[in-house]
Amino acid sequence: MYLLITFIGVLTFSHSAHALVQKDGVGKLPALGWNSWNAFACDVNETKIMTAANEMVNLGLKDAGYEYVNIDDCWSVKSGRDSTTNQIVPDPTTFPSGISGTASSIHALGLKIGIYSSAGTETCAGYPASIGHESLDAATFASWGIDYLKYDNCNVPTNWSDTYQSCVPEPGSSYEGPFPNGTCPAAYYSASHPAAPSNYDWSTSNTTKRYDIMRDALIAQNRTILFSLCEWGQAEVWTWANQTGNSWRMSGDIDPSWSRIVYILNENSFLLDFLDFWGHNDADMLEVGNGNLTLEENRSHFALWAAMKSPLIIGTALNELSTDLVNVLKNKYLLAFNQDDVFGSPAMPYKWGANPNWTWNSTSPAEYWSGASQNGTLVLAFNPSGTALEKQIVWSEVPQLANGGDAFEVTDIWTGDDLGCVSNGINSTVATHGTAGFLVGKACQGTSQSTSSLVRQHREVRECAGLFGGDNKY
Repeated sequence: MYLLITFIGVLTFSHSAHALVQKDGVGKLPALGWNSWNAFACDVNETKIMTAANEMVNLGLKDAGYEYVNIDDCWSVKSGRDSTTNQIVPDPTTFPSGISGTASSIHALGLKIGIYSSAGTETCAGYPASIGHESLDAATFASWGIDYLKYDNCNVPTNWSDTYQSCVPEPGSSYEGPFPNGTCPAAYYSASHPAAPSNYDWSTSNTTKRYDIMRDALIAQNRTILFSLCEWGQAEVWTWANQTGNSWRMSGDIDPSWSRIVYILNENSFLLDFLDFWGHNDADMLEVGNGNLTLEENRSHFALWAAMKSPLIIGTALNELSTDLVNVLKNKYLLAFNQDDVFGSPAMPYKWGANPNWTWNSTSPAEYWSGASQNGTLVLAFNPSGTALEKQIVWSEVPQLANGGDAFEVTDIWTGDDLGCVSNGINSTVATHGTAGFLVGKACQGTSQSTSSLVRQHREVRECAGLFGGDNKY
């Protein structure tokens, strides 16, 4: 509870006065796109980038709203900058058309292109980075036709280190945990990396200054470039980054394991008061389609990232993605919520479920979520447990519905089924690691039919019609 109160205390300052508002609405809503890293890491080249761009069109992802095709680390010559111009040099072997040529091809598809650098001397993979070269690199990126910059946090020079260590409650090499109620105990810090005073203003930190320098360099260009901060939740980034970038990573890196996805979900559930239009917590790139995640886990991952209004940046090989997972990424109800241009706030937990409300639990986070949108209230029931569970959504417990009546028009977000006018609430059997989701619309005259049998009836009809693939749980 201490963390939540501390975060809310800074919210009004960061959003009402200092949002980074860009031309043509760029950055107002969470970015939708694709990035090369989770799929290919350093094994990236022009062919793979163009395959992703073409698949975004062919699979209907562009039509669903995805627009950025982002090249991550390892795109340049590793040995250094151009000896004459001092510019970063695209690798002529892996990008024979150069970045500008690749950008032209992507723009011809009606898409946008992103590039990667770091606020340090080298990128995370050891390639030339941008600290000390921000103006030159921003101008170079703009001249190439870049639309998006992911700016990492590796290889920071000693003279740019922060005076204090911020609390990022994740296991690391120097401290594995625990993190009582999401806090960092004394053992997390050291003499060389002490905790900040309670009244410390992180917007004065060197981390903030490093990212502000690149922000200013990008703004100075005659091209709008979305600025995505990838600084891993350091320096309490959520308290200042709304004036610096369009999104900011709130945690360390994701990986395609269920445990890591749930860990980040738990972290971000306590930070959601810090985002709205023009600035978004970035829960990291999607792992949908990667690793050994089940269909239910992929659905939950996408649904909760969309509901939290994180940028939705796909990170898998699109030409190998199953139809089921393409459909998850194109879910029209979740994308509409994520991209709502009237309601900027995310869905938030309204009930933790197995745990008391506001419990920090990295394996069993908040289970019941809701958020307002133009189309109605999105309500999710997440099952983090290892067995299927009956989940009960009660209208009177949902903040957006509590004073609106006893019955509402309801749509199942996974099947698209219109469940009609549903009284009191809705029960669903939710598979292990699955998420039930409903769009709750206008108030209506209630039905006498039990909600659990109503959901079951609609699912049985779809299964008999061969529309549900035998998967009769969420």
